[in-house]
Amino acid sequence: MAYRTIDADLVLQTLERLRLRIKERFPNAGLGNVCAELAVLATDTKSHVTKLAKPMIWIRVGVGLVLAAGAGFAGYGIHTIGYQSGATEMLSLVSALESAVNLLLVVGAGVFSLTSLEARLKRHTAMEALHELRSIIHVIDLHQLTKDPVMFGAKLTKASPDHKLSPFELVRYLNYCSEMLSLSGKLAALYAQDFNDPDVIEAASDIEQLATNLSQKVWQKITIVQTSGKTMSALENLI
Repeated sequence: MAYRTIDADLVLQTLERLRLRIKERFPNAGLGNVCAELAVLATDTKSHVTKLAKPMIWIRVGVGLVLAAGAGFAGYGIHTIGYQSGATEMLSLVSALESAVNLLLVVGAGVFSLTSLEARLKRHTAMEALHELRSIIHVIDLHQLTKDPVMFGAKLTKASPDHKLSPFELVRYLNYCSEMLSLSGKLAALYAQDFNDPDVIEAASDIEQLATNLSQKVWQKITIVQTSGKTMSALENLI
């Protein structure tokens, strides 16, 4: 089973190593701070999914108390009906049975409400965390937005973004962005892995798809840089 599920600890270790790699390669870049923030979210994710996998004892106790109270009242009602059946008219008996049925319906509604409360509370926690992951994915995308490979050799204007990276550095920077996007998707998958709620599973899948789509954009840029580099090397050999 160790190779069939995502290990939150391993994701954390990977993020920490990635943060160090970014800081060593680009010490002044904000991307390292974004990675550090993603590591914080990863720690929160580990805590959240651990709690989501555990039952909420106080709600389970509440369900038990409601059931016990309902059974007690129902038993008391049945006992009263049996005690008075010899002297009770049929209309009074029907009225007592109706009251017992209504009591059972109220108890059932209370049990359902408490049972669904646990799922609603867990869903709310998971959805808030997934929203944070979605937000940081867009932040990562913003950091790679101006890293355009077509800027090499192009005539820049005053409004053009700074482009001080070499082709090798640009590939490394974009690759770090891709890795962060991939890890963000894996953090989202942890919620779907440990909490079987349709809404959470759908939201986690949407975030994974978002991260995958943005990562594909990044790899298109990497491919352009690498292809351009090979073309330049071929031209130099011809010359």
